[in-house]
Amino acid sequence: MRIAIAALILVLATPAFADESKIALKKAPGLEKVEANCAACHSLDYIPMNSPFPNAALWDAEVTKMIKAYGAPIDDADAKAIKDYLTKNYGS
Repeated sequence: MRIAIAALILVLATPAFADESKIALKKAPGLEKVEANCAACHSLDYIPMNSPFPNAALWDAEVTKMIKAYGAPIDDADAKAIKDYLTKNYGS
């Protein structure tokens, strides 16, 4: 009975994943750091969705917040690469 219920849930949930598409960020230096560090905790959709607004100072603050407030395990070199990537490719 449990297997039947699990199978039914899987069948019903499958259409929910059908519209999921992988976000494609701009190919540029630092992208691999963003994908490796940022996507570990949240969707990368936030980057292009919010990109009309942040400038260098705001991207710096966001990366710093992820490290200090949320405990993201990002070392200083990766944090700098992430900030540079976001500023150059998704800054206002």
